[in-house]
Amino acid sequence: MDEVNSTESSQEVSNAESPLWQYVTKVEKPAGASVKSSGNTYFKCNYCDIVFMGSYSRVKAHLLQISGKGIRACRNVSKSHMLEMERMHDQVETNKLEQEQRSQILLPPPPPGRGIPISPFRRQEESDSSHSTNSVDAKRRKVTMNTTLEKAFQNNARHDLDSRIARMFYTSGLPFNFARNPHYRSSYAFAATHSVLGYLPPRYNALKTTLLQKERAHVERLLKPIKDSWLENGVSIVYDGWSDPQRRPLINIMAVSDEGPVFIKAIDGSGELKDKHYIAGVLKDAIKEIGHEKVVQVITDNANVMKAAGALIEGEYPKIFWTPCVVHTLNLAFKNICATKNTEKNEVTYEECSWITRVANDASFIHVFIMNHSMRLAMFNEFCPLKLLQVADTRFASVVVTLKRLKLIKRCLQAMAISDQWASCREDDVGKAQKVKDMILSDLWRDNIDYILEFTAPIYDMLQIADTDKPCLHLVYEMWDSMIEKVKAVIYQHEGLEDDQYSSFWGVVNDILIDRWTKNSTPLHCLAHSLNPKYYSIEWLSENPKRIPPHRDHEISMERSKCLE
Repeated sequence: MDEVNSTESSQEVSNAESPLWQYVTKVEKPAGASVKSSGNTYFKCNYCDIVFMGSYSRVKAHLLQISGKGIRACRNVSKSHMLEMERMHDQVETNKLEQEQRSQILLPPPPPGRGIPISPFRRQEESDSSHSTNSVDAKRRKVTMNTTLEKAFQNNARHDLDSRIARMFYTSGLPFNFARNPHYRSSYAFAATHSVLGYLPPRYNALKTTLLQKERAHVERLLKPIKDSWLENGVSIVYDGWSDPQRRPLINIMAVSDEGPVFIKAIDGSGELKDKHYIAGVLKDAIKEIGHEKVVQVITDNANVMKAAGALIEGEYPKIFWTPCVVHTLNLAFKNICATKNTEKNEVTYEECSWITRVANDASFIHVFIMNHSMRLAMFNEFCPLKLLQVADTRFASVVVTLKRLKLIKRCLQAMAISDQWASCREDDVGKAQKVKDMILSDLWRDNIDYILEFTAPIYDMLQIADTDKPCLHLVYEMWDSMIEKVKAVIYQHEGLEDDQYSSFWGVVNDILIDRWTKNSTPLHCLAHSLNPKYYSIEWLSENPKRIPPHRDHEISMERSKCLE
């Protein structure tokens, strides 16, 4: 019902001049509220679920966190949504500026004699004598009026300027989305409303030197409030490596706090041995640049070399923790379950989980078969409005993402496989086509996909929660415990077992999750968990009889003591 009301509210009040109405929900006046003027509306923020009263200006002030407007700012709006709202707001302001600019264009004065009252007798004489020259005068007036309008609105100059700007896009290969950049539009609007005689746009050298330095100083001023909060609230340093299109090994250093992530620097690691000493040196440089008294933890992936580098950091800075990335840990758990390898040490796991690997390989086979044959791909595009996803192995939970898309387009694939077009197509291997058809129509194969997605859903949900800009350190410990319990419940329900019975498949999955959680857990997680008031509340404790408050949990108390020491 809330979703319906939200949609109806958006359709009622959202328009081109007030686009932010779509992020709130119009609600009825709360019971007991005093009568206000008809210009005010009661609305509920879609992010914080708090009801306010006011016009569009208050909606804008609440969502864009503008102070001094008599309404408190919403702290639940993410940085990406905030940027999108600001872009929409800037677009509206730019459009208003353009409209004002057009309204300020003055038409030239009328030709001499126009607008002067003429006596009725003279008008009658002129009308009697003007029949012969009527058509000539009409053509002359039309030409004069067209010329006058062109001069007033400068249509020729506008068309010429449009052509020059478009030519700039075409010859430089600029993406057309660049035209939606609010800074691009505001720059031309500023130039049109300010007479800067003889102005020429900045040249190549100015853009890469003085103007770049000036813009960097401007960005530093914008980041100053965030950096000032680091001393009081603490900051985490995030280390991440990747390769650019030229295959150069680059290292990103980010600083993350409650106020959001801040890019610190990128390092080209070409020709460097990425051992523990090199990685620890990069992290130490970042700690010194930010200030060791501000840094709470350094976060890296779970590789052994990262763990060794983290130990070096903790040895030199006893108050700074090394924390493995939760999202990377969950992704490794996915790989252990969904892409198990047949090795001597992994024999039991492979025996229990190899069927998941086969299902994932079959899904990849279907994708490759359709994408590599033009007729099959054209047939698929005709039956299905969605696309087959090409998910890279480096993406988190790539197997689950691929299977989710196959489940979503299940009926489209089935309709395509039983169609006459599929049977009449002979441009490819008939045996492979029959194999793909059998898998698409197989109920057992579809049931296996549903089961995989069902028991991995708690892991995937936790990964999505952790893979955001919002701080979640205080939630990680409890999320791991709850996630493991949910996975067990799904597996036991599917196998029809009671809690006290044994499941070999669950035993393997449980060992993988526990092993990954043991490697990921740090004393900092336990301290953050014990400081969260939620886990002392009656509501949370009563949800599960096995739950106990953090101060009564022996493991948490021991780890918390280590952290405090």
